[in-house]
Parts: sequence; structure tokens; C-alpha cells
Amino acid sequence: MSSPSDASSPVTTAVHVGASSVSMLIAERGEDGVYKPLDFLEQPAPLARDIFRFGRITRGTTERIVEILVGFISAASEAGIELDTSSRAAATNILTEASNHERFLNRIRIACGLAINPIDDGEMTRLIYLKTRRRLHDTPIMRDKPAIVLHVGPGNTRALLFDKGAISRYTSYRLGTHRTREMIEGSHTAGPAMLRVIREHASGNIGQLRFDYHDIQTHSLVLIGYEIQQISSFLTDSKGRCSLKSLQRLSQQAAEMTDLELVQHFKVDYQTAEALVPAIENNLAIAEVLDAKEIHIPASDYEQGLLQDLLISSDLTNSLDHEVLRSARILASRYQSDGRHGEHVAQIAMHLFEKLTDLHEMGEHDALLLRVAAILHEVGTYVSPRAHHKHSEYIILNSEIFGLDRRDVTIIALVARYHRHSGPQTEHANYRELTPIDRILVSKLASILRVADALERTHNQRVHDIDVRFDHQRMYLTLPGVADVAVERLAMKSKGDLFEQVFGLEVIIDDPS
Repeated sequence: MSSPSDASSPVTTAVHVGASSVSMLIAERGEDGVYKPLDFLEQPAPLARDIFRFGRITRGTTERIVEILVGFISAASEAGIELDTSSRAAATNILTEASNHERFLNRIRIACGLAINPIDDGEMTRLIYLKTRRRLHDTPIMRDKPAIVLHVGPGNTRALLFDKGAISRYTSYRLGTHRTREMIEGSHTAGPAMLRVIREHASGNIGQLRFDYHDIQTHSLVLIGYEIQQISSFLTDSKGRCSLKSLQRLSQQAAEMTDLELVQHFKVDYQTAEALVPAIENNLAIAEVLDAKEIHIPASDYEQGLLQDLLISSDLTNSLDHEVLRSARILASRYQSDGRHGEHVAQIAMHLFEKLTDLHEMGEHDALLLRVAAILHEVGTYVSPRAHHKHSEYIILNSEIFGLDRRDVTIIALVARYHRHSGPQTEHANYRELTPIDRILVSKLASILRVADALERTHNQRVHDIDVRFDHQRMYLTLPGVADVAVERLAMKSKGDLFEQVFGLEVIIDDPS
């Protein structure tokens, strides 16, 4: 292992317990914020096989991973780095599908002193975005014409549509390389018969993807993923381009090979070899459906790139807010929500959020969730104006919002639901299933949204400036420039109740001066 050139340099580590391997990157952060790799270690481990075959992680695999991590800790220690202060230690997002995943993580914590957290959906989209952002530089056509970035992962597939360099659609599917491998394991097939079984398994998800992108003429398709990037040299030309015929030919060739032959031919480990044919065939099936004019497969190392991205993805959250909001606006437009009203309610809600910081004690991410909920709070009118708050909850819960995980989406859906009529109640299943802390968060955000929505009751965007003052029992709002506040006062009588219940302050709209 190479040692850091300067003991005082900002050297850090990233550890990833992946679907088929455990890896560690030691990197040095430069003055420009870019991480320069100093060393990279990777060892195979059959985590995904256990999860999808048995529904749990076996003792043997657990101890194998512990052994690898202990070795990594020792190697890092020799370089003067303690992994217990590692910047990031993460695990594949399929880990939570294992019935004993908490026991597995506790075993690692006790044996290695590492607190490892599974990557959630929100961070996974950020990581894919980071990989895609690099492609925007080396694949210029992605900046000018519609391009889809496809990530076929171990358990799930994600697709990001880029239009003129910006994300305009994001979807995910329960289709993955290792998930497919274990589903077809009992078929005992090979060659064309195995490919047919893979296609049959994938057909439902492929059909949904076809529907999701039927209105798009895809010019370029970028394939990223552990297995497909491992074998990119067998598929691409000097510019990283791959033809559909090359994918078809390699899929047929690989399907005829045993796992041992796959290991020897492609120079991969057994865990990767097991998922190789499903990886190729799933990517091929989607490429055929999308009928892309060009296919690109990055030659860069997937796992090492993932580790580098793990070091910076948490810092990326704020800079991705515009993509989250863009995704929300696209969703609102899809369901023909009143965009001007939603944006104005969001503007008022953000103004109140800022003014009430000392009262609510929430952070920047909470503000983002409130803003998204405001943009989307009336999407349910697409189904029916009657009980549209409930329809809004349903639509949001069953939608993808780029950059947000399922917890975030659930909170947004509930905040949107509670913008009118009754406030949060434990009789409501989705609210009841939240943690106590998240229930409080929903109540706080919904109470602010209701006040903001009351101030935009006319749907005419006439409230712009809001002056806020308090006494011990009331919050007084003055609306400069609004001569007659009768409509807003009436709306506040029905919508200000939750704010009073949560914060103990009655909301009063002052007479204009």
C-alpha cells in the first residue's frame, strides 16, 4: 500500500460493502476539493447472492465481510489512517432487504468499530447524478439531445432522462442483475433458453419502462453499472461507443459459458460472473425498447468511482436542490396542477419558514421538503377537486422525485394531504407508520403550508410582502399592499388551527395600516 506523501495532508477513506464485493478507497483532498486516489482495495463477497437466494445474510458471508474489513483496517493503519474516523462507510441499498440486516450491521460495528449505513434511494440518485455529470463532459451529445442514463444495479434499475443537460424525468424499477440471477437459478437453463427466461422475468418492468418513455426519441443511451462497466472493453470502440449488435452478440456468447468460463474470459471474480449474463441481457432488453441511436458505456472503474462519489455526495445535497425542485415541477405539470398557485404558496411558505426559524428549529432539508409539498399540494385535483388532498397524497406516494428517498416522499405526501381539512391523525395509516420525530416534522411543515395556502386563497398571487410579529399567545401577520384581507382572514379560520395546535400561537391577520 502506498503511503500518503505528506502526513499532514487531508487524507480520508471511503468503505463500501457492495452487492458482490467490499472495497476501500484512500484518497487525499486537494485545495480544489477534488479527491485524488492514493490506494484502492477490493475483495469479493457474495452479499447479493445471500439476500436474493435466502432473504438473509448467512453467517459465512457475514464473517467473510468482517474478515475483509479487518484486513482493510490493518492496511489503513499501516498507512497511519484510522478507519473509525472514516469519512464514509456505506453499504449497498439492497442490504435492507435482508431480514437480518440490523444484526449484520451490529456484527460489523462490534468486530470492526465501523458504523455502516445502507445507501438510501435519495443518495443513490445523487451518486448516479455524479456519474452522469462526468458523462456530460466526455459525451457532448448528451448536452444537446435527449439522452437516458441507465443504471442496472444489483436489485433495482434506475433511468434518468436528460434533456439539454438537465434531468427531466427519473424512474426506477424492481429489476436488477443479482435479483434476476437468483430468480432464474431454478430454471437450470443455458444459452438461448436462459435468455428467454431472463426476458420473461424482466417483461413487466420492461413494459413499464417502455410506457414511461414512449414519448421520447432517445438519441443516446449511457449504460452504467458494476458488471456492464467491468466488461466495457469487450463492447466499446475507442470512443466508448457500443452498438446494439455488439450487445446482442456478447449476450448470446456469455449465455453459452459456465461461470468458470465467464471468470476466465472476462477476468472477473465469481460473484461478478454470476450476475454477468443478467446484466448484459437486461441492459440489452432496455436498449432495444428505447431504440437509442447511440449507446455509450464508460470505461472508468465503477466501484472506485462510487467510492470517490461517496466522499462528496453528502456535500452535493444543496447543489442538487434545483434538480429536486425541477422534478417536482415536472410532476405538478404532468397532473395539470395550477403552477402559478403552487409556486406562490411555496414562496409564501419559504418566507414564513425563514421568519419562524427560532420557533420551528428545522433545517435546510426540511425547508426543501416544505417547498416541494407546496408545489405539489394540489396535484390531486387531476383526479377530482373533491377530497383532492387525499388524491394528492396518493399521487405523490406513488411518484418518483429525483434526489429524494422514500422517507422524504412520504413526508411530502402527508404534508400535502394536510394542507386542508383535518390535520395529522394516528388513524391515518401512512402517518401512523412514521417515527415520532417524523410525525412532529409533518405536523410542523403542514401547519406552515396551511398558513401559506390561506394567504393565497384567492389564487391571484396578491400577497407578496408579509410582516410577522408575536406576543405570548398570537402570531400577527400584516400584508402590505393588500387593501382588503377578508378572504385571507376567512381562510385562516379553517387553516390556522394546526399552527396553533403545534406552536401554541393563534394566527391573526392584522388590518392593513
